[in-house]
Amino acid sequence: MTASPLLTAVLPLALGIIMLGLGLSLTLADFARVVKYPKPVVIGLACQILLLPLACFLIANGFGLESALAVGLMLLAASPGGTTANLFSHLAHGDVALNITLTAVNSLIAILTMPLLVNLSLMWFMASDQAIPLQFAKVMQVFAIVLLPVALGMLIRHWSPRFAARMERPMKLVAALFLAFTIALALAKDWQTVLEYAPVVGLAALSFNLLSLAVGYWVPRLCNIPKRQAIAIGMEIGIHNGTLAIALALSPSLLNNATMAVPAALYSLIMFFTAAGFGWWVSRASRAEVPARTL
Repeated sequence: MTASPLLTAVLPLALGIIMLGLGLSLTLADFARVVKYPKPVVIGLACQILLLPLACFLIANGFGLESALAVGLMLLAASPGGTTANLFSHLAHGDVALNITLTAVNSLIAILTMPLLVNLSLMWFMASDQAIPLQFAKVMQVFAIVLLPVALGMLIRHWSPRFAARMERPMKLVAALFLAFTIALALAKDWQTVLEYAPVVGLAALSFNLLSLAVGYWVPRLCNIPKRQAIAIGMEIGIHNGTLAIALALSPSLLNNATMAVPAALYSLIMFFTAAGFGWWVSRASRAEVPARTL
């Protein structure tokens, strides 16, 4: 894949709108909820920050991905949950408030964990003369890409809650359209290259996505987390922010490697179908449990 001027120009705008829309749905109470309900938040963050990178590393090695693709998959694992997780969690009867809290906290933590994990991936998968270092000096750039629009959205909600409430749904629609446009543009630019990578990278991305959903749901359930919260954690961990991964991979001031964007682009297409299937399964299972509890 090659980063076209149009894609390079659209990505920051798309990501800014998506993050601004996220900020419109957040308040300081979402962060305070961590103190009130620490167990599900800690379990969700542990799955996201510790278990998923390890699982992704094993998948990248197991599929024998070439260096840039392996780093791209690890970049995806390091990305926080996407805003789409909130919608899927709502449809699957999950705890949307927990989704919002996890997204908020994980986006904050990702400012530090993403450069760390990507640097480790570059050191492991790429030879030193090939590596494109994402140094900790770049953390502020990631901060500007991720948190500044979120902070602006939160300020708008604080100053004008009615306006923020009116804009929340339109912003989600615009964010979804920008996400679809970004993925389509990234894929269409070098469609033949994508087709060449798709069989192996697509299967690796699918495996990582399914494993993310499974870890996000079953680990909390094994820790006696209520089902609604387990659904929320599963959606949060299973739906990564592919747009953020694509933006960091293509950004001339960061990784500047379009091949690293391929796993995130394919993953962003796959996750809509797998998340819908997962949501249908947990919703169906929840309905099946209702008669059993009433007997």
